Amino acid sequence: MTRSLSLRARLFGPVSEFLLKPVLAAPADELRPKLERIAGMITRMPGGTRVEAITLAGRAAEKLTPKGPISAQTLYYMHGGAYLGGSPRTHRGMLAWIAKAAGCTVIALDYRLAPEHPYPAALDDAVAGWKALLAQGLKPEHLVIGGDSAGGNLALVTAIAIRDAGLPQPSGLVLLSPWTDLTSSGRSMGSRAERDRLLTVRGIDCAARAFAGSLPLNDPGLSPLFAELAGLPKTLIQVGDDELLLDDSVRYADAARQAGVDVTLDVKMQLWHVWQVMAGWMPEADQAVAEIGVFLRGLRQP
Repeated sequence: MTRSLSLRARLFGPVSEFLLKPVLAAPADELRPKLERIAGMITRMPGGTRVEAITLAGRAAEKLTPKGPISAQTLYYMHGGAYLGGSPRTHRGMLAWIAKAAGCTVIALDYRLAPEHPYPAALDDAVAGWKALLAQGLKPEHLVIGGDSAGGNLALVTAIAIRDAGLPQPSGLVLLSPWTDLTSSGRSMGSRAERDRLLTVRGIDCAARAFAGSLPLNDPGLSPLFAELAGLPKTLIQVGDDELLLDDSVRYADAARQAGVDVTLDVKMQLWHVWQVMAGWMPEADQAVAEIGVFLRGLRQP
């Protein structure tokens, strides 16, 4: 029997759909300011979080440090937003709760966005940021790469690029509803079309084409589902069962396991795309963030 959603989830689901669904299907020049404004309305931060504006490999970034004792671990995070919008600011609340749950630092990169900067601009920024973190003396065993939605895509292709370049790899990956297949070939693109509260097939396709430029959408650099996955680090994936991108997670997890990667796939029933942003407001988001904290703590070296 399916567990019923909390009262707050039953409230915030329709509210999120009303506020965000039309915005996430809009062109970049409309999406960006509206997403910033809505994120400021619907997210909250735990008290005592320190937010610092920093520069990482020439790009702006935010460093979040929770109140209380912290470990040497850092989560290097890529925000979502279909590669067209979003920023460390839109994800600040969720990342602050993750930092608190894990007792670690979070660094969120403000990478370049399409259509002004199509692939591989974001990847170049993310890899340059990784090299900068290493150059600062951070140990790879203390670093984890994470991201949601398009940011989950960027986290994956960054980990693959790091592996292929022979650079030190992170100790783990945290992927929230990752976009792994820009061709939209998963069955859930049809079966969840009426249930997805935030995303539309048309919006996903438009974003994919704006980001890809002249590359085919099945290029492994764009769609990590089709990449060689052997040698990637231990991975946590969280995804909602009501998402268009459900099969992006399910099929990726299957492919990664076949390649020998240690993957935990957690499918949350009745939940929508990146519901974790409601941390601090909604029990289901708080639970998901707590589980991310457990995963991150479990990666730490003794």
